[in-house]
Amino acid sequence: MVNIIEMKNIHKSFGGVKAIRGIDFTVGPNEVVGVLGDNGAGKSTLIKIISGVHSFDEGEMYIKGKKINPRKHCVKTAHKMGIETVYQEKALAEKQTLWRNIFLGRQMTNKLGFIKVKKEIDETQKIMRELMKFRGIGANAESYIRTLSGGEKQGVAISRAMYFDSDLVILDEPTMALSLQEVKKVLNFILAVKERGKSCVYISHNIANVYPVSDRFVVIDRGIIVGSYNRKDISLEELNEELIQYTKTKTQQ
Repeated sequence: MVNIIEMKNIHKSFGGVKAIRGIDFTVGPNEVVGVLGDNGAGKSTLIKIISGVHSFDEGEMYIKGKKINPRKHCVKTAHKMGIETVYQEKALAEKQTLWRNIFLGRQMTNKLGFIKVKKEIDETQKIMRELMKFRGIGANAESYIRTLSGGEKQGVAISRAMYFDSDLVILDEPTMALSLQEVKKVLNFILAVKERGKSCVYISHNIANVYPVSDRFVVIDRGIIVGSYNRKDISLEELNEELIQYTKTKTQQ
């Protein structure tokens, strides 16, 4: 089967700073890939290239087998090719209702350009039942985002990505600053992505969160992939020890 993402020898610089250097990175169909690394390692640059925020300077990138022109690839084209990104700041409008957030920028309109409000509300209720698994009587399509918990907000952002028929959902630090209970909610949303036959790239500092939901792990350090592991071949403790060794090696250099 064709990989969702295939990157070959990708380079990206900002001024004189090389953010990523010679990256080879793949995401297969129905695969969750955990991307690990310290701040400044190049994780965010990697996903922003995939999602069309940044172009790349050298190398080749393919999405579902189609070669990407870095000068033409952008967020809009990434969306059209089934790539959705949920950033750690969630990009939700806190003062707007849940249904307005789901369809933000992608409103359902009639021939005259008016928003189909009832259709969007009905679809949001369906998304809440089938994707978010919201069961609380307090939450509904017209609830305001600011009334939701951190984990529920991430659920809205992830479910929005799933609703628009994405093949790949990229999550940038989705459990940052969440309680243990809220982290569990987000991890369940990630498992739901895989259950629906989709792929996911999960970026995090927290190995304990990444480990149980990922099929494979990629470790980035100073713009280079320094390790790649299949979960079935490595325990959480062994993976943690590998990362500690990378840290020791870096401090000795």
